[in-house]
Formats: sequence, C-alpha cells, structure tokens
Amino acid sequence: MLAQLPRDAQLVGLDLGDRTIGLAVSDGRRRIASPLTTVRRKKFRADVERMLEALEGRTVGGWVLGLPVNMAGDEGPRCQSTRTFARNFARLTAAPILLWDERLSTVAAERALLEADASRRRRAEVIDSVAAAYILQGALDRLAALTREDE
Repeated sequence: MLAQLPRDAQLVGLDLGDRTIGLAVSDGRRRIASPLTTVRRKKFRADVERMLEALEGRTVGGWVLGLPVNMAGDEGPRCQSTRTFARNFARLTAAPILLWDERLSTVAAERALLEADASRRRRAEVIDSVAAAYILQGALDRLAALTREDE
C-alpha cells in the first residue's frame, strides 16, 4: 500500500456499523488521525455520496476500513459485511483500500471520551468518528514503522 500512496494525500478511516459510518482523516503527512463526522446509513450509494461530500476539498490517497475481527481472532458475519462493503467501494475509487483489525477500537474511543468528560449525548454523537480515528491511527503508526524500516 505504501508505494501506491501519493505524497501529501490524506488517508481516511472508516468505522462501519450497522446504522452509522464513522469517518476520520489523517493530516497530509499521515501522522495524526482526527475524527471527522458520522454518516447515518441508508443504502450503499447514498452512504458513499455522503462520505464523499464530507471529504470534499480533500485529497484522499487511501482508505482504512476497520475489520471487526472477534476477540479470538476469527471472523464473523460483520467481517463479511465489511469485506462486501470494501469490494463494492473498490469499484468506485482508484485509491487503495486497507482492512485494519479494529478489535477494541470502540472500547478505546469510549474510554477516551469518558476521560475527556464528554456527556452521554456527546459520546453518542461522536463515538463512531472517534473509533474511526482510533482505527486510522493504528494504521498510520504501522505505516510509519514500515517507512522507518525501509530507510
């Protein structure tokens, strides 16, 4: 994936839920992930259109989709749903798509929001985009480590 990434292009992290999609973006240097927004799911095409609207004006170099692997390491029905989304989405974008193990991302996001003393209502509003940022940050950290190894 590293060789396919254009310079200064942002990566976008997605936390795919049954009812929502959390979006997060990296900075141009791909070091820091930040929550962006949450899209309420309807139908695939409409979901993608709303995602792209939220990203308007940004140069997207790649996508990181959270893969909801079970704690034991096996894949359940939610993984299949994510793989199907990725396969369908790949037909609409030339940018590479990376599936990233998202185990405990929502738990970590919830913990961070609790530590920030966010209200229950605020946590509900932003949890998916914060989880997407957590997923994306994990991928960014790994990409940075791979880059250092190549030098």
